[in-house]
Amino acid sequence: MSRKKSDEQYNKSFASRFFRWLGGEQDPYIGVVEMKPQKEPEGIVEAKSRHKNEIFRRIQSIYDIKHNKQYRKFDKLFNILSITFCIILVTVLIMAISYMPPVGSPDRPVNNEVSKRYIENGLQETGAVNIVGGMILDYRAFDTLGESHVLFIATITVLILLRRDAKRTDGKISDYYYEPKDDIILQKVTRFLVPVIVIFGIYVILNGHLGPGGGFSGGAVIGAGLILYQNAFGFHKTRRFFTAGTYKWVSFGALSFYCLAKSYSFFTGANHLESVIPKGTPGDILSSGLILPLNVAVGLVVACTMYAFYAMFRKGGF
Repeated sequence: MSRKKSDEQYNKSFASRFFRWLGGEQDPYIGVVEMKPQKEPEGIVEAKSRHKNEIFRRIQSIYDIKHNKQYRKFDKLFNILSITFCIILVTVLIMAISYMPPVGSPDRPVNNEVSKRYIENGLQETGAVNIVGGMILDYRAFDTLGESHVLFIATITVLILLRRDAKRTDGKISDYYYEPKDDIILQKVTRFLVPVIVIFGIYVILNGHLGPGGGFSGGAVIGAGLILYQNAFGFHKTRRFFTAGTYKWVSFGALSFYCLAKSYSFFTGANHLESVIPKGTPGDILSSGLILPLNVAVGLVVACTMYAFYAMFRKGGF
């Protein structure tokens, strides 16, 4: 039978120290481990000060506009071009306004026969039940072509400004830095929502000539689905089906098809030739001539542009 230890012996034992540490009564490292901050080596303060002054001196010498001839020339040229551009722009706007009819005149565009033509003859001439869809992709298809190219040019501009150069980083920034954390709830919900969102976006695009919808709205819906998928699963999984090459080829193919299709339509219309593309039966899914495939092309461009914008701002690449 073991002999009972005295209080003094028990307080010095390992069990006593362990239970006091476990109960928060005593920390065995206090007073044992050095907890004082180390002193900086001699001369480090002066070295930091010299380094800071050197950086400040270089910045001043580089961005010294008063004594830099190149900056002074660029500043003068910039001011001259800015004033010239403003004068030309104001002149063009004033000239355009001077040719407009007076307020209340029957010759104003709002009172002309264009809107009446859209409403009365739109279904017969375009085959689209949706008057807005027929107007955008038939009567004003050239404007829509320009809008689609504006999206493409905007994406290229963002690509030039925000693209991250992998050669300069030398792999120092890992892709994991841009990846979301493993959120089980978000991933489970995304697995259910993304197919529904993409299917709904396809429906909106294909229904654009029959009712509200079209390429712009449907493409925005699909783009939102891609962004949601990326936020849930990250760039690594998204790259399995959407890369920079995917964006380039899809946008190039959609815009090329739009240009070729409407060039044919413009040519036949300007020369009063009968188009070989039938308009179909109004109300059917395969109707309205070129409006349905043009909606598909616009939807692809918009969806790719939305995701490309997000990828550029988030990571600087796909």
